[in-house]
Amino acid sequence: MLVLTRKPKQQIMIGENIVINIVEVQGDNVRIAIDAPREIKIYRGEIYRAIQDENKQAAVQVPKDLDLSSALPKK
Repeated sequence: MLVLTRKPKQQIMIGENIVINIVEVQGDNVRIAIDAPREIKIYRGEIYRAIQDENKQAAVQVPKDLDLSSALPKK
């Protein structure tokens, strides 16, 4: 993990095409602006973890006692 100290109006570069701008610092809060290509998805950490948890729950196998054969179209 890289830990940096930055002041307002300073930047952090990630690779050649991602720029993190420090917009404002007020007490414990830091406002940042992220400039990145549209194809790069950017999430807040808690939102990303919630998405991961939902994906894991959706991937859980159907219980064996749940018979879905009646819901399938007949050939």
